[in-house]
Amino acid sequence: MPQYWLLKTEPSVYSFDDLKKDRRTVWDGVSNNLALKHLRGMKRSDLALIYHTGAARAVVGIAEIGSDPYSDPKGKDARLVVVDVKAREELARHVSLAEIKSDPFFSDFPLVRLPRLSVMPVDPGYWKRILVMAKKPA
Repeated sequence: MPQYWLLKTEPSVYSFDDLKKDRRTVWDGVSNNLALKHLRGMKRSDLALIYHTGAARAVVGIAEIGSDPYSDPKGKDARLVVVDVKAREELARHVSLAEIKSDPFFSDFPLVRLPRLSVMPVDPGYWKRILVMAKKPA
């Protein structure tokens, strides 16, 4: 049974469209201790929601974790780890942070409670609810 995650990215730096074009990338640049702990908890075949930060502020796609965590190949800091991420699919409709925050169901969701965290686990209930929201007409 895969675990679910949320990975944040600034679309002007690396967007879900970039991931679709590249098909696979190394998810690096994570230095926050809690975010690193979550990265270390990932396993190959887990699934991740891709969330665009900045002006977009929305869940935009689904990716698959393509590797178990491994040491950052840039090797600048021994405690840093990375995972490979593969594009799965863009959501039919992006789910905005405003929509998520307006739904009381998400009151304990890490995206709402810890808004600066770049890597976080997603409870299966939250995962399912976001996918349902992505299918609703705007």
